[in-house]
Amino acid sequence: MTVEGAETLREELNELKSVTRPRIIASIAEAREHGDLKENAEYHAAREQQSFCEGRIGEIEGKLSDSQIIDVSKIEHTGRVIFGTTVTLINLETDKPVVYRIVGEDEADVASGMISVASPIARAVMGKHEGDEVVVQAPAGDIEFEIDKVEHK
Repeated sequence: MTVEGAETLREELNELKSVTRPRIIASIAEAREHGDLKENAEYHAAREQQSFCEGRIGEIEGKLSDSQIIDVSKIEHTGRVIFGTTVTLINLETDKPVVYRIVGEDEADVASGMISVASPIARAVMGKHEGDEVVVQAPAGDIEFEIDKVEHK
């Protein structure tokens, strides 16, 4: 996981623990005051929200405790594609450049140029160097790229 990805998860965890959880607890307490819990839709909805919130808290805590956080800016630049680097690829057929940052699966957001380390493009370029040509096996067919630039941001 990248430093930024870990920070995003910590912020979400803090929000869940300090804002969302207390709000749900207050909703449950308010719903209990309405009487019979068997037929109290507000109570059941609040309990469902509580279950989702606690599950997400557990999931985030597990990810943060199990993951290795990599700060690529502190790794020596060798021109080699590794986890966390930003890679500029040139499509050899169209000569159009594309830029991707290789991140963990939880951080991936293709619209923002962040691809999962498990994606076909990342798997094709990992371990390669600037100037290397790679073939990405995409659903639409093979695409050839040249690795133009590798950055440690």
